Amino acid sequence: MDSNPRTQEGNSEETVPTDPVAAQQASEEAETRQEAPSQPEGDLERQRLEVELDAARRRVDELARAYQALNKDREEFKQRLTRERERMMDVERGNVASTLLEAIDELDRSLSMSGQEANSALGQGVKMIRDGLLSKVQAIGIERLQVVGQPFDPNTAEAADMEITTQPEEDQRVVAEVRAGYRLKDRIIRPARVKVAKYVAPAQA
Repeated sequence: MDSNPRTQEGNSEETVPTDPVAAQQASEEAETRQEAPSQPEGDLERQRLEVELDAARRRVDELARAYQALNKDREEFKQRLTRERERMMDVERGNVASTLLEAIDELDRSLSMSGQEANSALGQGVKMIRDGLLSKVQAIGIERLQVVGQPFDPNTAEAADMEITTQPEEDQRVVAEVRAGYRLKDRIIRPARVKVAKYVAPAQA
């Protein structure tokens, strides 16, 4: 039996690799096995709450935008409804006024009689009635068109007759009104019937 103590001590020591590459690998494995410091539990809870808060804020923003869009649609619908109601009321006003306008036309024709008769008591009475009816239609927003002396506009008048003129500046100008025209706000409810001047150059001598 080998009683050499050095031999026994050598057998009990841990074998250390002498290869430098192996030693480096062993060192890296030891570092990998070291546990990373654990994150405190309070930090994890704070991060979770921040994520939930961000999600809640995004949801609130989405709901706010949806509410604004809904409110905008509601206001636009109210405006459309108001415009449609006003349009229908204008149509009804125009229908009611048509009867009054026909009566006013009849009275206008009566007033086109000779000057002496127009100045009589009967003529003055007819004029008062006509002016009263005209005031009533004006009270509901109906306006009589003023076209005589103005350039002819097919949007507001119909050419019922023509008159020759030798004045170039009078060409296509309304010289007389055959029947009055009326508008309700921006809508022509009845175009005027007019006589329009047409320029013709005088014959050369």
